[in-house]
Amino acid sequence: MMITQWAANALKNHVPLEADDISKRLETPPSPDMGDIAFPCFTLAKQFRKAPQEIAQSIAGAWDHAHITASAAGPYVNLTFDRGYYGSLMMEGLEQEKVPETGKGIRVVIDMSSPNIAKPFGIGHLRSTMIGAALYHMHKLAGYDVVSVNHLGDWGTQFGKQIAAYKRWGDDERLSADPIGESLNLYVRFHEEAEHDETLEPEAREWFRKLEEGDGEARSLWAYFVDVSMKEFSRMYDRLNVRFDYTLGESFYNDKMPAVVDSLKEKGLLVESDGALVVRLDEEGMPPCLILKKDGTTIYPTRDLATAIYRHDEMKADRLLYVVGNEQRLHFQQVFAVLRRMGMDWADSCTHVPFGLMKFEGKKMSTRRGKIVKLENVLDEAVERALAIINEKNPELESKQQVAEAVGIGAVIFGDLKNNRLNEVDFSLEDALNFDGETGPYVQYTYARTQSVLAKGAAAYGTAEDAMEETDPNAGAHHLGDAGWELLKLLTRFPEALERGVRNQEPSVLARYALDVAQSFNQFYNKERIVIEDAQVRKARLRLTRLAGRTIARTMGLLGIQTPERM
Repeated sequence: MMITQWAANALKNHVPLEADDISKRLETPPSPDMGDIAFPCFTLAKQFRKAPQEIAQSIAGAWDHAHITASAAGPYVNLTFDRGYYGSLMMEGLEQEKVPETGKGIRVVIDMSSPNIAKPFGIGHLRSTMIGAALYHMHKLAGYDVVSVNHLGDWGTQFGKQIAAYKRWGDDERLSADPIGESLNLYVRFHEEAEHDETLEPEAREWFRKLEEGDGEARSLWAYFVDVSMKEFSRMYDRLNVRFDYTLGESFYNDKMPAVVDSLKEKGLLVESDGALVVRLDEEGMPPCLILKKDGTTIYPTRDLATAIYRHDEMKADRLLYVVGNEQRLHFQQVFAVLRRMGMDWADSCTHVPFGLMKFEGKKMSTRRGKIVKLENVLDEAVERALAIINEKNPELESKQQVAEAVGIGAVIFGDLKNNRLNEVDFSLEDALNFDGETGPYVQYTYARTQSVLAKGAAAYGTAEDAMEETDPNAGAHHLGDAGWELLKLLTRFPEALERGVRNQEPSVLARYALDVAQSFNQFYNKERIVIEDAQVRKARLRLTRLAGRTIARTMGLLGIQTPERM
């Protein structure tokens, strides 16, 4: 963000705009030889009553900055920075690794991952888990007080179905051998049998009613499914290196729902509809929000209302983020609308962060039909393929298994997060593990290359500090070459990428930035010799290499991806 700030401060002496407003309008010229920053003059035409081209020429003609030159190119003012003067300032700024703490004093609670109990952890769960984890790290770096909550799906009619299926067809021996797999088999069989057995759905509703009323057998079976599921989930979170501040299932809010229902009644918001109780949302252009079903049991909106109120009142959240699939968009619109109807003025600080569906090699997944691709199987295969590539390209590498784990899992995570979260993702392991494409392994390999270059410099010219110590900092950027100057400018844009990613709740901004830095470093590496005898040139280029590696590792770390030093 340094270079845009400098440009804005220089331009504000020539245009009637504040520096922040100028910064938002700045662009990058289509070609580096046109300059470093471009300012479009279109929006000034009405105010100046001149053509944008004339305004650009007028600004360039009046320009008098000591270290920035200006030239007009049609309706644009192109600014070129003195590399010697600004290059050292950029490097010094990058060494400090500071970012604006825009979120200081603001507490954000992020609802993420939220798998369903008694179901395998599928590839489809990856999106909420890793988008949520990335947003957690991004907000934290931006100064927010962040709280992550794993909102387990451990309550609802599905458990009535699970218990009914177990009571009819459960086999304790098979369940003991494979608790999650057999639980899924029972759930799938329930839906298959229910298509021609009309007694099953009422039976499931009855079991859930018993569960809500505290029936001993129902509670015991429910507790068993929760226990075996948590063991499965914990293994997956360990592999993904994801942690939560709180793991609270929907059941945690059971004793908090009556107060919500009472409040809705007191405010005259509950109306009867076919025996159920709903909040009408006609004025908002939405269907009614179901609060209590005909049999008096609760449903998702009831629990989410209680959850939101608890997070605001007890967790002291200023903002609530829900990282949940796009198919739940209407549900959250209804919940937030009901909160507003209840007089909760903080409902406007609740945000659904939706994401598109994830397919696996063209196939859509469905829990009810048993079409689940287990995430563990995908990770295992990714690590296995990564290990095969390492054995082929660098068989003498130390800690091959650890590196393969980092590369394989990193490939899966990056293959998800590089996509705009609203897009549907058709995941392909082969594409994700390509070392030459827009992939995690490509960025990781580039980081390892920076470390290799630094090690080479240290080996040839003493310690790493000796190899990089700058003897003439004001001349440093002149020694980087054009490709090095472009890389240096890009590195200063990390805070800008972070700010945009947080503002849009979009981890792909950081993933794309990591790719841009990796590509820019490789252009620099291919065009300029780095470890050379000329001390001034070598030290400036090694310093830039270190800063590039540090920025890649920092960015990938925000995405939850490791960067091995050797690959």
